[in-house]
Amino acid sequence: MSEFSALYQDYAPDVYRFALYLSGRHADAEDITAETFARLWASSEPIAMATVKGYDALDEDLRDPSAGPERQAEHSESLRQVLKELQRLPETSRSALLMRAVDGIAYEEIARALGISLAAVKVKIHRARLALVGLRDA
Repeated sequence: MSEFSALYQDYAPDVYRFALYLSGRHADAEDITAETFARLWASSEPIAMATVKGYDALDEDLRDPSAGPERQAEHSESLRQVLKELQRLPETSRSALLMRAVDGIAYEEIARALGISLAAVKVKIHRARLALVGLRDA
């Protein structure tokens, strides 16, 4: 029980963040996070701690102190555009890109997690990046 509790405390915020990137909706992200940990709790398999990705603690306030309101508004609009474009990507491509770019997961691990070939992972990530670069250049 304490192992599960510690796992939840350590990883629920990251699961929620990842689910929010995937779904684009807070309510869906909350549901996905709850479902993830409910399945983990109900699983008869032991928790494979070696496969749980570790995260460094981050400062809660990561804003640039020199950024003024205009700059912040530009960043907010850019972020909205990127998140909107992410939602247009197929779910597998979006998952692969986020696993690699946000979490730094190895291509091989992504392939295993998504149940696709290593080559398919590389293609999906490459195409997703091209879609987002096209947004930046537009």
